[in-house]
This record gives sequence, C-alpha cells and structure tokens, in this order.
Amino acid sequence: MSQDVPPQTPEALFTGGSQMHALVRTHDWAASPVGPVASWPTSLKMLVKTLLGSRYPMILTWGPHLTQFYNDAYSLVIGDKHPAALGTDIRGTLAEAWDSLEPLVREAMTTGIASWVPALQLLLNRSGYREESYFDVSHAPAYDDMGAIGGMLAVCAEVTPRVLSERRTRLLRDLSAQAADTRSVVKTCGDLLTALADHPLDVPCALLYLREEDGRSLTLCGTVGIERGGPLSPETVQLAAGSRMAAPFLRALGGERVRRDGLEALLSLKGGPFGDAVGTFLFQPLAGSGTAAPLGVLVTALSPNRAFDEGHASFSELLSAQVAASLRNARAHEEERQRAEALAELDRAKTAFFHNISHEFRTPLTLMLGPLEDVLAQVPVTETARKDLELVHRNAGRLLRLVNTLLDFSRLEAGRIDSSFEPTDLAVFTKDLTGHFRSAIERTGLSFSVDCAALPEPVWVDRQMWEKVVFNLLSNALKFTFEGGIIVRQEARGASLLLCVTDTGTGIPAEELPHLFERFHRVRNARSRTHEGTGIGLALVHELVELHGGDVTVESEEGRGTTFTVRIPRGHAHLPADRIQAARQQESTALGARPYLQEAERWSDAEPVLRALKPVRALTDEEYPAEEAPRAKVLVVDDNADMREYVERVLSPSFDVTLATDGQAALAAARASPPDLVLTDVMMPRLGGFGLLRGLRERPATRAVPVVMLSARAGE
Repeated sequence: MSQDVPPQTPEALFTGGSQMHALVRTHDWAASPVGPVASWPTSLKMLVKTLLGSRYPMILTWGPHLTQFYNDAYSLVIGDKHPAALGTDIRGTLAEAWDSLEPLVREAMTTGIASWVPALQLLLNRSGYREESYFDVSHAPAYDDMGAIGGMLAVCAEVTPRVLSERRTRLLRDLSAQAADTRSVVKTCGDLLTALADHPLDVPCALLYLREEDGRSLTLCGTVGIERGGPLSPETVQLAAGSRMAAPFLRALGGERVRRDGLEALLSLKGGPFGDAVGTFLFQPLAGSGTAAPLGVLVTALSPNRAFDEGHASFSELLSAQVAASLRNARAHEEERQRAEALAELDRAKTAFFHNISHEFRTPLTLMLGPLEDVLAQVPVTETARKDLELVHRNAGRLLRLVNTLLDFSRLEAGRIDSSFEPTDLAVFTKDLTGHFRSAIERTGLSFSVDCAALPEPVWVDRQMWEKVVFNLLSNALKFTFEGGIIVRQEARGASLLLCVTDTGTGIPAEELPHLFERFHRVRNARSRTHEGTGIGLALVHELVELHGGDVTVESEEGRGTTFTVRIPRGHAHLPADRIQAARQQESTALGARPYLQEAERWSDAEPVLRALKPVRALTDEEYPAEEAPRAKVLVVDDNADMREYVERVLSPSFDVTLATDGQAALAAARASPPDLVLTDVMMPRLGGFGLLRGLRERPATRAVPVVMLSARAGE
C-alpha cells in the first residue's frame, strides 16, 4: 500500500487565506534557526498548520532558539511588534515580559507539564509605551516526530479590560461606602483619601480641593502620594483670571475635564505596577447639588502604564462623581447638624426663658390674688364691684395655673423637676381628688362614677404630680363630654397600678391619636365646651406619668367617647433612689382643684345658648323721648363666659345686647333677627368667627351687617 507524501513547499502546506498564512508562505525560513520548510519535521508542520487555522490566540516556540510561530489572533496581542516578530526568538519579542513568562515556558519544555495561569500580569511594550496588561495563559509541551519535546505551545486570552473593570469597581465601591455613613466634611475628606490610597495602580496620587464660600479660592483638604505644599500641591489656589496655577482649576470649575501632561520632573513620583515615572494630572469638577456651584476640584494622577482611553475616561468621571456624592452627603449632614444645634440652642433658650418668666409672672400674680381675696372676704363692696373683682380673681387664678404649667415644663426640659415619691393610700387619695369635681360635673347634667377599690399596699407617687394628672384628665373629660357621663376606675393589676378615666364625649379622630400627647397639639375642629386651652395639659400628664416609670395610653372612637389609661409600677425599685421621700427644694406649682373648678363651673354656661338682655323695667314716655331712635342691636359671640359678661356690662347701657356662645348659635340668632353689629371671637367650638362671617355673607338679610373680629391670638 502506497503512502501519501506530505507536501514539502510552504505554498502547498500553508494554503489558508488569512494574513498569517500569507506571511508564513512568503517568510524566508531558510534564514531562520528552523531552516526551510522542507526540512521541518512533520510534527512542526502540523502544529503550525493547526495554530494558523485557529481563531484563538496561539503561539508556538520551537527549538533551542525559541523560534516563534503565531496566528492572526495572537498578532493583536503583540501589537506593533507584528509582523517583525514572526520567525524570531520570543525572548527578544517579549523581552520586557520575559521575567514573568520564562518560568512557564521552561517548565513546559523541560518537564512536559502544562500550566494554566489566570490573569497573569505582563508588561508589554506593544503600543509605544510600557503597558500594564493581563492574560489567562496556558503553556504546554510540543512534541517532535520522535516523541521528544521540541517546543512549547501556548494559548492565551487577554483579560485586561475585565481585570481593570473589577479593580476600578472595587475602588468606586470603597468610595461609596464612605458616602453611606454620615460624618463631617473634614472626616469625609480624610476617609475618601484613605480609600484612594488603597488603590495606587489606578490613582498613583490625588489632591482634593474644596471651594471656599466666597468662591475666590480653593483649599487643599488632603493628598495621597504627594506632599502638601509642593509646586503642584499648593495649600491654597487663588482663582484669579490669568494665573497659570489657577488656569486648570478654573476650567475644571467651569465643567471641563482638564489634562495636564509633562509633569515628570516636577512630580518625581513613581507609579503603576512597574514603577515608571508619573507625568500626567487630571483635573475634574466635584459637582454640587442641583444647579449649585461645584464643591471643588479633584486632581488625580494617571497611571503611566495605562492609556487614557474611553474606559479610563469613564472611570475617572465616575470617580469624581462618587467623591462629590460623598461630600454632598457630608455637607448636608453637617448643615442638618448645625440646624439641629441651632434649634437645640433655641430650645434651651426657650426653656430658660419660660423658667425665668414663669418665676417673674408668679410674683405679681400672687400679689394680685392675695389682696383680691382679702377684699372679697373682708371689705363691703357693691354687687357690681364684687362681680368685677371676682372676674379679675378668677382669670388671675387661671393665668397662674397656665404659668405654673409652663414652669413645670421648663423644669422637666431642664431636668430640674422637684419630685418626692412617698408611700400613699392611693385609693383614698384619688377618691379625694375626684370628689372635688363631682358638683361641677353633675351640674352639667352628666353622671359621675368613681370606683377606687382598696389596694393591697401603699403606692409610691409624688402627690403633687398625681394631683395634676387626675385634675387634667377629669378637666379634659368634662370639656369634651355633653351627655352621658364620666367614669373613674383605679385598681391594682399584676405589678402595676391602673387609673382609667372614661367619658362618653365627642371622641378623637384616629389620625389625631398618635399626636395627642405632643406639646401644644390641639385636635382641629373638635366640639368642646370651650375653644380655650394651650394644648399642654395632656402632654404634661404624659411627662409626669413617665417620671413615675409608667405610661399613659388612649383609646377613642368618634362620637362614642374616650378612655385614658395611666399605668405606673408598684413598689419603688424603678424610681430614682435620691427622690424617695426627698425634701422638696423648689416652690410648689400645685394649686389644688380650685382653678380647675372655677374654669369648669364657667363651662356650665357654655352650652350653645342664646340670651337677649331685657331692660330691668320699661321706660315711660317721659323717660324715653319720642324723637330718640331705637337702640342699636349688638350680637356678642364668645365661648368665654367671663368675656361675654364683661362685654355685656360695657355695652348694655347703650345697646341692646344679645349673647351667643359660638358661631353656630350666633348665625341662627342673626338670621332670626338681623343685628346692627356682630362682635365675635375668632376661635370658638362648632363654628369659629370666620365661619360665622361666611354664613352671614351668604344670606341677603345679613350680608351688609358689619362684623368686628376679636382675638387674643397673635399672628393670625
């Protein structure tokens, strides 16, 4: 049987149509260490034919001179060294990378053991500069016709883009972690530069400049890889037009990305994986929030071993954006902290003011109330004068109660509340406190039930605080209850003492419940016996109960009523040891039930009523001249009984006065008999002054009636 003779000429052997096929066919192999093609062993011919046909980067070295053969895909790996590298010693072609490659090549050719190295870092000079590159490579032995190792066959895949992308992503992630934590601008600058210092291959050096508030200069906030204060790292950059130093900074602040080359001599800095001289700075703006001016400029050095290609430019842009985001977050946090500190300072000033002014108010009020009580008790006065004096006394007492409440709050906020917890028969004490309210509640037609069963042991409370808790809850229940009744229950349950105050009043909207114990919060448009109040009674209850180690909760349904539940622990282990039966150091703000009852008693007249004054007696014809015009009619609308009566006494000598307790009752009266003038309060239950005004203007009969608004509320 005959055997085919393999073709001996390059033209016959390498018949492919690729560029490398043509180069191999035309190459002068006779002048190379491997000699003419005809002398090649069959194994070499087949290996060359195989690699030329592959589209994967492959290189074959043969013989002791490591003569190299490669394909089209590999020609892209060595760049501008192709095609001169064909047929030459690989040690010359890859001289700059031979320190990394030689051990792998020798191992394959001497031991016959193949190797696989992922992401091998290589220095290549294939594009006119010393380039940092990465390859997945495998080196395997290549055998001759006798089965001996005649060379080395390598396959490789460049993974430089992947390695750079992963490395740059890690840097951006590290910077992002700095933005996640809120801290000061100075601390953030330090953390950002620390993160940059951990990535010298991508950022050989960096300078962070922030713009001053006046916009006239930049201040260096930190550096990486370069000393501060050098010719390229001044502490301050004056942003003056025409300054060479300021020029790239000004362009960057204008939104440009500025590159400055040729700085090797000034920098004297080595960078990249191979320690080459760094000579290029990149200036980038640090964007502010929205349309605000840039925060500053980030200056970074470019690696001498990577081209500033599209990928590098995109990374640099993301780098500056991440630094800017971190600084914006830090600046926002710092501004918020400054605002919080300013508010805290205002709050402290407010607390001090309340504390001081409350003390100042108490002195004149005490001096007013004392003599008034003496006059009312001892000095004979006319009935009219007595009513005036009682009016003054009643409202001075109400003012003193409000002042004392503010004083309690100022002491609470300053941590100077004077407490003294003592064992108390709370069943008896609570019954005594609630008993003060019985007549006031029953006078309004409401039922009143108190169930305070005997307790197994005394309960540790501050008696003055407990008095304020009970009085405020009962006063609140009476204010919002028009029919039905009020129930007070107190009992020991487990390790706690419970006090429940339940009413059948107007109830509280569900959306208002979370805010009920906030200071100065008032439920809008709530029907009540009066619109007066500061919105601090329930907040004070909440604070005082917390001082007892307890809590207060509320359950309510509109139109069905409300239950407040106070829970305090039994015993005294939860209380401050230094306040157990402590001597009081401060003047007491407890006034007893009298101010609450005086106010509640006035509410009994505050149901929506309408009352017209009638003359004591009819005037005779002689006393009332025929030619005199009838007296003008004035409708007075106010939910405060004292105010109504006072205005009534002032106006009744000259006008016919009709009284109404809220806008709804007044509107009905005006429609029945239009007055000549309406004198109305602004804030009232059911219908306020502005609602009354709208109602009057809607009807032709009352559209022209003049209306005068009265209000003690400032800034309305």
